[in-house]
Amino acid sequence: MPSSQKFVGAHVSASGGVENAPLNAQAIGAKAFALFTKNQRQWKAKPLSEESIEAFKRNLEAVGIAPKHVLPHDSYLINLGHPEPEKREKSLESFIHEIERCDQLGLEKLNFHPGSHLVKIPKKDPDYAAKVEAAERECLERIAESMNRAVEATPNSRVKLVIENTAGQGSNLGYRFEHLAHLIDRMEAKERVGVCLDTCHTFTAGYDLRTPEAYEVTMKSFDEIVGFDYLEGMHINDSKPPLGSRVDRHHSLGMGELGWEPFRLMMNDPRLDDIPLILETIDESLWPEEIRRLYALIGAGSVPFETKEGE
Repeated sequence: MPSSQKFVGAHVSASGGVENAPLNAQAIGAKAFALFTKNQRQWKAKPLSEESIEAFKRNLEAVGIAPKHVLPHDSYLINLGHPEPEKREKSLESFIHEIERCDQLGLEKLNFHPGSHLVKIPKKDPDYAAKVEAAERECLERIAESMNRAVEATPNSRVKLVIENTAGQGSNLGYRFEHLAHLIDRMEAKERVGVCLDTCHTFTAGYDLRTPEAYEVTMKSFDEIVGFDYLEGMHINDSKPPLGSRVDRHHSLGMGELGWEPFRLMMNDPRLDDIPLILETIDESLWPEEIRRLYALIGAGSVPFETKEGE
């Protein structure tokens, strides 16, 4: 039976209206879910209708999923750290709209990628490391400013801005726990900020999770630098690329570099209780089985099934 303290789900479709997302979550046996409240690849979106808002709330209650176990994701187009002011303002305006949509739906969190500095620095440049560090530092300040402005623009909102860690591919920031801690430190309203850890991103950013010892080293580091008090959700994914590759390519559970052991550890880690644990694995047809297998790991002393690709 599922643990009353673990809430596993997936990033489900909201096609046909956001009100369908809770039903899609129920259909795969989910106790939590993520969704896009608008088309993630378009800047503009029709306002949510009162009918859709009320239907979403009814369906959410009907399937027995609490708002705190829903983890909406913002548009992939948004870059709160964009170096060009006009484009950064466009991102900020869209981000604020996303917060407002979450409020309309009665949701409490908005998951987002911090941003990218977009500066192209040749690796053969003798000052490469210093220039990258400077570009990242400046970008983090732009992201923090954008986050504070978003909170100022939504003073009556209770939506937390949930920063997702990244793999660090390209010029994406958030691949170090220190990046997340810096953004939290710069937030004026600490009650409006949180963090989502993606297991694939964490691993390819260089934090190992594959053994109990490595897992605890990584989690202790996260706690010391960021703090579990800020952990508002997790994305549960295996990884195609190896440790420290800085490449973001998810895999189905047990079929990648991580295997099943990290997920056994997570499902038995009380620090991860009562938050949404969201699958973003690559084969949606496997989600019901992945959810079932994750719950089966609770109390398990070892992984009780095969982990080879193609099983």
